[in-house]
Amino acid sequence: MTLQPWPMLRRHGRRMLVTLIPLAFALLHISGTLHLQVLERLENIIYDTRLRATMPRTLDERIVIVDIDEKSLERVGHWPWGRDKLAALAHELFERQQAAVVGFDVLFAEADGSSGLPNLQRLAQGALRDQAGFREQLEQLAPSLNYDALFASALQGRPAVLGYYFTSDRDGRAKGSLPAPALPAERLRDLPLRATSWGGYGSNIEELARAVPVAGFFNSITDDDGVVRSLPLLAEYQGKYYESLALAMFRALLELPDIHPDYVNAHPQGEHDTLRSIVLRQHGRELALPVDDKLATLIPFRGPGDVDGGSFRYVSASDVLDGRLPASSLQGKLLLVGSTTPGLLDLRVTPVGRTYPGVEAHANMLSAFLDGKSIVRPDYAVGFDVAQLFCTGALLAIALPLLSATWAVLLSVAVVAMLAGVNLWLYFAQGLALPLATVTVMAIAAFALNMVYGYFVESRAKRELAALFGTYVPPELVDEMVKQPENYSMQAASRELTVMFCDMRGFTALSEQMDPLQLQALLNDVFSRLTHIIRSHQGTIDKYMGDCVMAFWGAPVPMQEHAQRAVQAALDMERAVEQFNASNRERGLPEIGIGIGLNTGTMCVGDMGSDIRRSYTVIGDAVNLASRLEGLSKHYGVRTVASASTQAQALRFAWQELDRVRVKGKAQAVAIFSPVALQDALTPQKTREIAIWQRCLDAYRAQDWAECSKLLTDLNQTTVPTALYDLYTARVKGLEGQVRDPNWDGSTTFDTK
Repeated sequence: MTLQPWPMLRRHGRRMLVTLIPLAFALLHISGTLHLQVLERLENIIYDTRLRATMPRTLDERIVIVDIDEKSLERVGHWPWGRDKLAALAHELFERQQAAVVGFDVLFAEADGSSGLPNLQRLAQGALRDQAGFREQLEQLAPSLNYDALFASALQGRPAVLGYYFTSDRDGRAKGSLPAPALPAERLRDLPLRATSWGGYGSNIEELARAVPVAGFFNSITDDDGVVRSLPLLAEYQGKYYESLALAMFRALLELPDIHPDYVNAHPQGEHDTLRSIVLRQHGRELALPVDDKLATLIPFRGPGDVDGGSFRYVSASDVLDGRLPASSLQGKLLLVGSTTPGLLDLRVTPVGRTYPGVEAHANMLSAFLDGKSIVRPDYAVGFDVAQLFCTGALLAIALPLLSATWAVLLSVAVVAMLAGVNLWLYFAQGLALPLATVTVMAIAAFALNMVYGYFVESRAKRELAALFGTYVPPELVDEMVKQPENYSMQAASRELTVMFCDMRGFTALSEQMDPLQLQALLNDVFSRLTHIIRSHQGTIDKYMGDCVMAFWGAPVPMQEHAQRAVQAALDMERAVEQFNASNRERGLPEIGIGIGLNTGTMCVGDMGSDIRRSYTVIGDAVNLASRLEGLSKHYGVRTVASASTQAQALRFAWQELDRVRVKGKAQAVAIFSPVALQDALTPQKTREIAIWQRCLDAYRAQDWAECSKLLTDLNQTTVPTALYDLYTARVKGLEGQVRDPNWDGSTTFDTK
């Protein structure tokens, strides 16, 4: 079946536009013109739910978190600890445990004066400056009391990574010493990168920064709902780009490969450049780490987090300091030194936990780097969303108005399921976190609006149509009409139809013999039988006029075989009257007869009448001719008289031609016929009779009275005599002996209705 676009638009245009309303709002939302916060929240809910449902919840033994936990604070002391203890911790991790890389998710922003060395130095320069022995002792003790130097010495030359943070301070406050930028300026094009930019920072003291040149920021990105879902891999400060703690540790593990930008556009336009990934290059090998438009990547959380989360092994920092771990038990591990203690304020709200340790967020990123897996919102996410919105919106706008409620539900469910399935496949197979909420809500809203419109607008139109035509048209045609109510109206139109007039014979005599109630019952019984037959053949009841019923075929629902349906209805009505009369004879009730006139032609059909009373009817010369033919049925002694135009369109039936007539109001003679039966049901005897009759009619029109009389005698002797044959026998007797008239056409003129 092919869809014709223009008729479909005319029929369902408004409903399609209604279905597209959610698409318009969705496009306004993703363009930023109309901010719908509920859709952003729903997008986050979908992402968080998908993330929690797909977490592996397995232990990554490659990464260990050295936890400055409550037990450590109780045994070692409150934080910050003396750098001498941290130096001991570093020696234990690098020498006895042989860690691969140690990253510090803590900041060393202030010099350590816990040893008292600064006070002793002030005394040596002040009150005790004249005490030479004091100065000598101080010079000997100073190296062991300079805890910062001890810690720096313990870290120097080791695979250690310090942590620091950036701030959005308006005053641009800066403290400590930043590491060298991770992405040198010579690898950048003229335009700045799209990245998270910061106005200030807090970093480590210079002595430690010199000892450990590799450092990474431990900032995360907090979404509008206060949840941490991503970590930037690079951040911008004063036009330079610095790496995160997780990236710095990963590079340290790989012996510090160079960072190169992988641009989205070969020829950038606008004010910023955009990266699709950052590429680590070393010894001819490359590793791409995908990033979003903020140079960040989503955190692929492995589990619910914390000590009991089961994603990473936690060891207490105090146990490490006390040497309680067997030697080399952390050999080759990536170690993150951080804290899960609430008092140290390193707990975050994440999709997998309301109090998630910040240090474990970096551990998850490290785990993803090691596995070569990542989750990223690509730069083309908005374009992808626009494309799926247009495709989904167009599909639903075109399909939903054409479907029933059940199929509309199934289609909408299938579309949403397909969108979710594609989204999940891209998430699992490609590591792409693409939008789903807006298109899902749009699809649901489009379905809902379509159904509401269909129920309150189109259903009302259908109900009005059914109420309007229900008394005229058979129920099955009404059902057909309500599928496309816009195609049907009461407006007058000129169409080819077949019209029927059926009149009861002997009604006047019956009215004189029966009381009004009996007459009413009889009339209702007959009309009911005839009406059921008309409607069973999809005819439209025009009106009842006393003892006459008027009907037509081909409107309001067009039909190709309107003439054949009308003829079959006429034959069935003849049989119904025969059965009615047989029943009445058994009960001693009077019999009735009917006369039917049929004509096919162009007539005007529509709602006509006055401002007080109107009806759906047909008018025109073709209608008048049918009325005249009904009146001729009695004259020719047949029940049904049809015009030649009806006979020509109902060739499935066998016909007996009756005459050529000029009726009142028509100057041109028309041939009239009476249906006998279906061609397949015609008996040989009836076939012979019709053939003889046609020869008789030809002789009559040729004014061969002798031949015509002979054939009429043959018909009367071999068949049951009929009023038609008697009529022509009388005509021939009256015409015998007359001079042949060359202008005679054999037609009969009727001057009365």
